[in-house]
Amino acid sequence: MNSVQDRILSVYALQKGYFKTGVTLDVEFRRRMLEKLLHAIGKWESKLADALWTDLHKSYEEAYLTEISIVKGEIKNHMRHVRRWSKRRKAHSPLKLFPSRSYIVKEPLGTALIISPWNYPVQLLLNPLVGAISAGCTAVLKPSPYVPTVSQVIADMIADTFEDSYIAVIQGNRDVNRMLLEQRWDLIFFTGSPALAKTVMAAAARYLTPVVLELGGKSPCIIDKTANIRRAAKRIAWGKTLNSGQTCIAPDYILIHKDVKEAFVKAFAEEVRVLHGEDVAADKHYVRMVNDRAFERVTGYFKDGDIIYGGGSDAETRFIEPTIIENMSLDSPLMTEEIFGPVFPMVVMDDYVRPFAEKVVDFVNSREKPLAFYYFGDEADGWDMVKRTSSGGGCINDVIMHIANENVPFGGVGNSGMGRYHDRDSFEAFSHTRSIVATGTWIDLPFRYMPYKMFKLVKKIL
Repeated sequence: MNSVQDRILSVYALQKGYFKTGVTLDVEFRRRMLEKLLHAIGKWESKLADALWTDLHKSYEEAYLTEISIVKGEIKNHMRHVRRWSKRRKAHSPLKLFPSRSYIVKEPLGTALIISPWNYPVQLLLNPLVGAISAGCTAVLKPSPYVPTVSQVIADMIADTFEDSYIAVIQGNRDVNRMLLEQRWDLIFFTGSPALAKTVMAAAARYLTPVVLELGGKSPCIIDKTANIRRAAKRIAWGKTLNSGQTCIAPDYILIHKDVKEAFVKAFAEEVRVLHGEDVAADKHYVRMVNDRAFERVTGYFKDGDIIYGGGSDAETRFIEPTIIENMSLDSPLMTEEIFGPVFPMVVMDDYVRPFAEKVVDFVNSREKPLAFYYFGDEADGWDMVKRTSSGGGCINDVIMHIANENVPFGGVGNSGMGRYHDRDSFEAFSHTRSIVATGTWIDLPFRYMPYKMFKLVKKIL
């Protein structure tokens, strides 16, 4: 047995034992632990930001806006509301249950495993942790090995803040994931690709362990002829170049009306210059591909079609210029794989034979359900498309921003995931909802007992 496996078994046993003590059931304990996590993030903020720069070339501003601030906001929200969320709630009891009273009770699931990806390595590991603490669980955190500096800083921060018996970090590659998944967890929270999610779900099935899967997919970005092209180009350029496209809800491909194609491409180029300057590679806010493999995969899409904007790259620094490609096969990797980079395939559609909206809806519905759906154009038409398609979430005349509202849930559907979190949904994800009926003993009505002498009367009541 190797040292990593020894640590996994040791931490697993410690956390199972600690949860059984009942310490985490106390809501005030949970609030104190949330406060400790909030203090830790403040204490370690500069080291987290420096690590994000080292691994991803992510500027402090972007690190704070897309990672640190989101986690801090989530913690504060849970500290404000966890007492109310945890409180036993009375439910209506029908006459047939008299003299009983019915209640809804929240209880923590137990010991959770949280596995996170590399693209937002702080937010996507610590935001689920907030839900685990809030619900009263213990947690083992598994960060991504592709961002080793960030993962080590998080491991040091967690070790400095909590005991292994409560919250612990275990690092390693996919072999470590396999060893972790061999244990019997009370919940597995996984963020990553659909392919890896199938491995997680298969492991969870062994013990009927519940899972939350936050995945990805190819999120469409529809640009109708009624769109405000300048505004659309600005918001799409921002959303596609944020984290250099390495965002699970980044707009993945464009479906555009032919009447506005040329205007959009021109406006997109102008907005990229406004955001990142004449030399995008020199902009400190422009993130790099996480590793050489990702760089080679994303630049490999260049051969799938005709580049009409961008196309620049530098292997040494893993820089890829924002790029628009057209005339690719709809069965090519560019149109079947999640891009996870600043490359945009564009499909041009018109109103000939069938309306643009009909073609778009059919196209989107013919593919796997995406994590996000974006529409630019008349809002009423956008709502119509939302109604006729399915996605984890989305925006009308914007991109990305639905994840920024902590008051609405975030999650996927179908191939893009299952379960949801943020705000109360994070608390619910790590909780079990129990139904408890308390029945008085001062009277005992005979109608429910055999031989059902009052059945005709009871049938009318029911």
